[in-house]
Formats: sequence, structure tokens, C-alpha cells
Amino acid sequence: MYRLRFTTLVEAPLTVAFDVARTLGRPWPWSLTEVDSVRPWSDVYRGSGGLLASVTHTRSFHPTGAGTLVEEQLDWRNRVPGPPGRLLDQTVVRRHVVAAMQAHQDLYAAAAARRADDVVQVVGAALVDHDRVLVAQRGSGPLAGLWEFPGGKVERGEDELAALVRECQEELGVQVAPQAFLGEVPLDGVVAGGVPGASSLRVWWGRVTEGEPVDHEHTELRWVPAEDLEALDWIPADRPLLPAVRDLLARLG
Repeated sequence: MYRLRFTTLVEAPLTVAFDVARTLGRPWPWSLTEVDSVRPWSDVYRGSGGLLASVTHTRSFHPTGAGTLVEEQLDWRNRVPGPPGRLLDQTVVRRHVVAAMQAHQDLYAAAAARRADDVVQVVGAALVDHDRVLVAQRGSGPLAGLWEFPGGKVERGEDELAALVRECQEELGVQVAPQAFLGEVPLDGVVAGGVPGASSLRVWWGRVTEGEPVDHEHTELRWVPAEDLEALDWIPADRPLLPAVRDLLARLG
């Protein structure tokens, strides 16, 4: 069995990175069969063709502050066994695999970045004060009464962190300094009239640098310690981020 690994960072959120990768497929002249797929986190395909008696192509998608890190692994067996097969792998197969993957990754990164411009994203801020984090209660709409981290939609052409600062100013009346990326959660519904499930919520933690938070758009604001977070009734998009927030508060407290 032979193996190669590849990584590429695409300037696109998880959902876009995954969907574009699926649309482009794999850079091989033969068809592969899907073995497993968990949108937008991973997929696995298997097949055979040419000099390869079998090939497994695995992809995994990891959110980062700069976009989505895509890790790909190829495992294959040659049709030629023993020492001749190893020589074939060293002189022919690997060279063609690397060339095909490099060209494919360049195409993929560019396509994902273009597609990301057409999908409205949502950003959120876990604003920290020592061992507490600011949470906000929705005041209207179908999620009224539920709790969330402040934030909102990214405008077309707007940088995500710039959108985060703007949303905190509009919603809370404060200036904030974003810090590290906390995580990303796919959104099931429609955002700004887009395709259902195309957008995601991307959250950074940050600190208030000027002003005191005021509930301009929410029913209530609270500074909550880690041990009280789980008891709140959260919107579905924010609840998966609670472990990361609790870990953050433990480190900073």
C-alpha cells in the first residue's frame, strides 16, 4: 500500500469548501464510488483504474480563522506486485499523482473563493471579561427568548472581522477587539435568501475595548460564568460552540 497526503487552505467557509469540492470531484480519469460522506466535515471515495488496482481518496475539512483547511489522503495499490511495483510507484505513479493533485488543488481553491463571495455568512463574538462571557437573549422572531452570542450577517465584500466589529457596535454600542477563532457551525436554514444550508456561523472570541454593552436589539444581556452556560436555552447554531467557550474561560480565568 502506498500513501500521499496533501493540504490546502481555501478562503471559504466549511459549507462552501465542502460543496465546491464535491462539485469538482477528484482529479482522476476513472470514476470512484462514495464510501462515506458527512457534510461538511469529510468524505471518502474508492475505486480503481489505470495502473492502480485500488485507490482510496479521503478528504477532511477543518474550520480556521483564515478559511477551511482541507486535508486529503490517497492510499493505493499498484497492479504490479513486489519490487517492480515499488519501482513503478517511485518512477511513474507518484509523479503523476502529485502533478494531478497540485493542479486540482489550485483549481479548487480558486473556485471555492469565488463561490464564497456569493454566500452570505454569519459571524458571532464571544466577548470575554475575566471568567465571564457576554450572552444575549433574542427579543423577536421565531427564536425569541433563546440565548446567543452577539453578531450578524457579513455584508458582500466585507471582511469577516470587520463585520464582527460593526455588528457589536450596532447591537451593543461597544467597540471590540477580536482575538482568536473559536469555531464554525453549519446553518440549516436560509440566510439572506440564499440556498438552504449554504451558510455557516463563524465565531471569534474578543474583548470590549470601549463602552458598556447595551441591549439595543436584544431583550437582555448577561455576563455568564462557564458553569452557568449549559443551563441557558440556546439557539441551535450557538450551542455546539459551548465546549470551546468553556475551555476558553478556563484558560483565561
